[in-house]
Amino acid sequence: MGDDILFTPVKAGALTLPNRIVMAPMTRNRAVAGNVPQPMNAEYYRQRATAGLIVTEATQVTPRGIGYPNTPGIHSPEQVEGWKPVTKAVHDAGGRIVLQLWHVGRSSHNLFQPNGDAPVSSSAIAIPGQLYTPEGMKPYPVPRALETSEIPGVVADYARGAANAKAAGFDGVEIHGANGYLIDQFIRDGVNQRTDAYGGTLEKRLRFLRDVTEAVAKAWDPSRVGVRLSPSGTFNGMSDSDPVATFSAALQALSALKIAYAHVVEPVEPDRKHGGPSWKPASARDLRKHFQGTYIAAADMTREKAASMIREGLADAAAFARPYISNPDLVHRFKVGAPLANSDPGSWYGGTEKGYTDYPALA
Repeated sequence: MGDDILFTPVKAGALTLPNRIVMAPMTRNRAVAGNVPQPMNAEYYRQRATAGLIVTEATQVTPRGIGYPNTPGIHSPEQVEGWKPVTKAVHDAGGRIVLQLWHVGRSSHNLFQPNGDAPVSSSAIAIPGQLYTPEGMKPYPVPRALETSEIPGVVADYARGAANAKAAGFDGVEIHGANGYLIDQFIRDGVNQRTDAYGGTLEKRLRFLRDVTEAVAKAWDPSRVGVRLSPSGTFNGMSDSDPVATFSAALQALSALKIAYAHVVEPVEPDRKHGGPSWKPASARDLRKHFQGTYIAAADMTREKAASMIREGLADAAAFARPYISNPDLVHRFKVGAPLANSDPGSWYGGTEKGYTDYPALA
């Protein structure tokens, strides 16, 4: 049942995906002390190995990149060892898995930072509102703008994370350039108020993205590197005066680097409401033509929407997030037209195997 286009193979750089159904990255807050993956993480990803591609939950490349409790890292030897059973489990089940490289930037608090330091960002502008910390809800602090001289060190953190992902057995990496985290804080002019080589003009705002992508591609190969972007997103206080122009240029720059894929979040209704009258969407219809590699569309995907976008040439594959929480065999369910199980929002973030590895596949 369903649209057969979803079950046809597609290339993403050096990777051959047996179907076009991608498991999107989802933070589940189930790493243990030291931000180390644990055995139940291996079981969780193994259950979902029939996805054309699994993108892991966002994973910090440095202790300064942490902004949430119990999220995994890829900057210590213990974390590398913790990820090895995950990649082995997925590969033993016939799957493909890439690690998402993450630095939250200003989306953090001094309580998460080494020595209680201020979080860093492109500019000293705080996110409106509050975040959850080890001491409860607290206002977002004003971040410290990175000095120009510090930026190569942060780029090197991403490259080290990429090299560590290779040592852990991943098939590639995805750079998290979306959702208002550090790279996004450089790309969009709603946050980036810099006047140095990393701010001001659009080309300069894109420099950090280019630098990180080039460094990560040296640790691997461009054909095993993807980048996730969220042109229309408002999460973490983000905005841009002209997202179509900004992200068209970003995709052209990434295309020139010959990376495996771009993973791009479509405009969604909550962002329209949150963005208010000044919100401007940038969809695949605006952006797809600016990227020559494999284009993965994300956000509020259904089987029908995914198949339609692929047939129209607006995407090559589609990423599914929440359906994968409670439907480990999502590919099979789509293929046979089976109903999807609902998930328990109370167990999305943190906890035990309950609401994590106990959702059954179809009999």
